[in-house]
Amino acid sequence: MSILVNKNSRVIIQGITGSEGTFHGKQMIDYGTNVVAGVTPGKGGLKALDNTINVYNSVNEAKIATDANTSIIFVPPKFAAKAIIEAIDSKIQTIVCISEGIPVKDMIQVKNKLDNSDTILIGPNCPGIISVDECKLGIIPGFICKKGRIGILSKSGTLTYEAIDQIIKEDFGVSTAVGIGGDQIIGSDMIDVLELFNNDSETDGIVIIGEIGGTMEIDAANWIKEKCNKPVVGFIAGQTAPKGRRMGHAGAIVSGGDETAEAKMKILEECGIEVCKTVADIGKNMKKILKGVTNE
Repeated sequence: MSILVNKNSRVIIQGITGSEGTFHGKQMIDYGTNVVAGVTPGKGGLKALDNTINVYNSVNEAKIATDANTSIIFVPPKFAAKAIIEAIDSKIQTIVCISEGIPVKDMIQVKNKLDNSDTILIGPNCPGIISVDECKLGIIPGFICKKGRIGILSKSGTLTYEAIDQIIKEDFGVSTAVGIGGDQIIGSDMIDVLELFNNDSETDGIVIIGEIGGTMEIDAANWIKEKCNKPVVGFIAGQTAPKGRRMGHAGAIVSGGDETAEAKMKILEECGIEVCKTVADIGKNMKKILKGVTNE
């Protein structure tokens, strides 16, 4: 089983004729993702990805023609919010937005629209989702993954890949990996995804990767303490970041208090999460929890 996407997801690629949409679209199809259509305004009637995928002018046209329920967005940041809203208005069930640098004021409009819909948005500024051996939406490399029963949830793109690698090195595999993005305003937060993993009968353990700035990790830790019935391993990036300096993501800036890596790690531990000091410990700590094997 998987969360958010699976082999039955019917996927639209918004921005399919652009360089990113073309490159990653081919990789998604090669992985087995069921891509049913592409969308680029003004290019309806063309075919993309080696003349295999029909291109439509709008998401609504593509949905009517293909019964699509999922969208992946590779659109420049200037137009990305409109692309998300178009997919929400077309009642697409799950949207993943890879675009980086969407203006905050645009994302406020997206968030307001999203809160009044049944759509789930992952991102923006994220690597996407991979339900192993079923569906890949975004830029997570498929070849690094092995099917298994560990769910991975991360604010960091590259650390998502590292967590997958560490889990596999300990002879586990991944059910679904989700990169939610590290911007100040994103579609789904950690608790949203944790609830899905907690309810998934084929996910036995969960890895969460947070970073400095904001309180999302603290909220997630308290939720885990109160409601999660699965073991959780956690890591906080930015442990050496100086106060007040932004580190990569727009949301990764420490204003003080519980937003530092040290404070977050302490709270995670107090909530019963197995906290890793380095990413190299992720797989070992998960093995210790699930199999009773102590770290060397």
